Amino acid sequence: MGSRTVVADVADELARRVTAGEYQPGDLMPSVRQVAEEFEMNRATAQLTLGRLESYGFVEARRGKGFTIRDVREAGGIDVYRHLFRFSVPMPEVAIDMFRDIVDVERGIVMDALLAYTGSAQDIAPAELKSAIDQLESLARLEVPDYRQILAIEIALVRKLLTVLGMSMQRAILNSIGEMVLEVPEAVESFFAAAADLHVLIWRALVAVWESGSGPSDAQVALFEDLFGMYHEKVVAKFEELLGVEVAGESHAATA
Repeated sequence: MGSRTVVADVADELARRVTAGEYQPGDLMPSVRQVAEEFEMNRATAQLTLGRLESYGFVEARRGKGFTIRDVREAGGIDVYRHLFRFSVPMPEVAIDMFRDIVDVERGIVMDALLAYTGSAQDIAPAELKSAIDQLESLARLEVPDYRQILAIEIALVRKLLTVLGMSMQRAILNSIGEMVLEVPEAVESFFAAAADLHVLIWRALVAVWESGSGPSDAQVALFEDLFGMYHEKVVAKFEELLGVEVAGESHAATA
């Protein structure tokens, strides 16, 4: 257990340095010997550490050369982006840009799922949806709401909708986005820029629309899209505030 903790901690520190630009793409990472000496570990543990960094997607092994630093922002996939976001939090400008992208993608997927489900056969039993929403309400009414658990349940609800709609690619992307957000406490809290109770009310309103069978009017859809957009602006502004970017946060708040 201790060895795994050391490997994870040192790999995270090296990944942070890549994220911060302390190590540049194309350069060689410090060697196994250098990592072992700097972090006072044996060479076998240092090798495991660099192997973990490779599994993150931050470096690639070159036979006879060691590990070369990848251009993670240019060439990294979704898994790299996940780690990059986590390590970028101490760098507010980078983290906020990444979070804004995450929120934009999440908003598009969720909107598509909710509107598509409204016009579909609606294969999820209403009792199943209501049970999940009851759970959300119980968590929201706690003296200190468990934001992370609430958000995880909401992600699971949207995942169910995407599954019955056959939107497998969007579901995969949402799964990755969910992992990114749930790993960063500031990101989780930002999704509750509005009270947790509001999340419950929105889900209950959606279920009522689905049960009515008539679907929302064009005006109701337009209003929902506007409110959804305003909510996500507040989410990004809250993230800025939590990272200490007061001017940007105030600017967003003034326009919301």
